[in-house]
Parts: sequence; C-alpha cells; structure tokens
Amino acid sequence: MLNLQSKFNEIVYLFNMRKKIVAGNWKMNTTVPEGVELAKAVLAKSGEVPAEVKLIVATPFTHLCPVAEVLKGSAVGLSAENCADKEKGAYTGEVSAAMLASAGCQYTILGHSERRQYYGETDEKLVEKVRLALANGLDVILCVGENLEEREAERHFDVCGAQIKNVLYNFSAEDMKHIVVAYEPVWAIGTGKTASAEQAEEIHAFIRKTIADKFGAAVAEETTILYGGSCKPSNAKELFAQKDIDGGLIGGAALKADDFIEIGKSF
Repeated sequence: MLNLQSKFNEIVYLFNMRKKIVAGNWKMNTTVPEGVELAKAVLAKSGEVPAEVKLIVATPFTHLCPVAEVLKGSAVGLSAENCADKEKGAYTGEVSAAMLASAGCQYTILGHSERRQYYGETDEKLVEKVRLALANGLDVILCVGENLEEREAERHFDVCGAQIKNVLYNFSAEDMKHIVVAYEPVWAIGTGKTASAEQAEEIHAFIRKTIADKFGAAVAEETTILYGGSCKPSNAKELFAQKDIDGGLIGGAALKADDFIEIGKSF
C-alpha cells in the first residue's frame, strides 16, 4: 500500500512540475517590421504571465534574426515554423535545422496540419526533421491531429495514435525530454470551432497513454502536450484546467499581443 501511495505521489508531483507552454504560431503573417513590433509588444507584457508558463513565439523564417535580437536575454522563447528534412545541400528554398539554431532559435514546430495538408508532409519525412532538429540542439513541437472526416468517422484515436507511433516511437526516452506534442483538431483550426474541454482532455489523455505505452509512465507524465485548435482568451482557462492539457499552440490570437498574453495568464 505504501508503494502505491508513493507512486501516486510521484505522478502528482510530475504533473504539477510538467512544463506549461503557450506558443504563438504566426504562420505566414506580418512583414518583418510588423513582426518585430509584435515581438516587442509580447516581450513588454510577458511579465504579466505566471513565471512557470513558458511563452514562445514562432515566426516566419524571414523574421527569425531580428526577432531573436528583440528577445535576446529574455525568458520568451523563439521558434521556427518548420525545418528541412535534409542536413544541407542543393535544396533551393529550404532552411536547415542548423541554420535555425544559428539564427537564435530554441524550438521548431514540425508536422503542423497545414504542412501535412498543403505540402504533403509525411510521417517518414517528419522522422528525419525531428532527428535533425534534435541533433542541432532544437526542441521540437510536434503536431498531431485529425480532420473533420476522420473525427466524424470516430477515427481520431486511430489517426493520432498512428502519427505518434510513426514518428515518436523512432526516438528515445532521452529524446522525449526535448519534444513537446501539440494536438490539433484540424476541424477547429481557423473555423471558429473549438473542441470542448472534455473532447480535448479525452484525446490529450489518449496521447499521453500512447507515449506511456512506448516510453513508460514517468516519461509520459513529464511530456508537455498542448492544445492547438482555436484557443483564445475566452476558452483558454477552461481548456488549461484539464489534467492533461499543458498549454496551447496559438494561431490567430497570437497575432495580437494582448490576446496572446491573456491566454498565457489563463493558468
């Protein structure tokens, strides 16, 4: 009985210590000057967010160097929105993980639903992207999620489970310390729809169990899992109150500093 209580206490401790993250994905928005001003506004208000919440801004490639200068020395993290699946070479238009690291990035988003949908990004290609990002010292925000057809066919568990297994099962428990998972209900991105807190918690818990099946409960309990479907100031508090939701990957609301900071304050 004492051993069971000890294990329970350990899991509660890990849950309480799990890193909370609010990451803003700017997508293909803002010019460089506009992006610099947005980063400055986020930085100026970042002190309003609880210290245990990590704020991250993910900018277009063109913005990375000037935004890195804005954020230099601060607690606000910088992320890219993607990286190449090749180390270097004759790949015109691509940006490597090494380039991102040299520009001041600490993170990169990989496998976003828009990359999968519009650019044919596969799980096989994502394995290489994750490998190269980790090798260059970047933490990864890996996106998984189902579209409307898959949700209505009640295949969301199958889809998300396969995406986790096809990519993350190729890595080690040590690698998982540098990987954040973001659940995207694709049907709720840019549509104004939002998964209910109960729907979101259900799939987040499933993702955590899928990670535990491979890496064990301790690794799963330490893994940060973000909600990425139309999270905004009006619904963030309810979403973040769920046991397995550790923050958000924010789209449209990240383009307004006030909204982004309000979401960060929702814990």
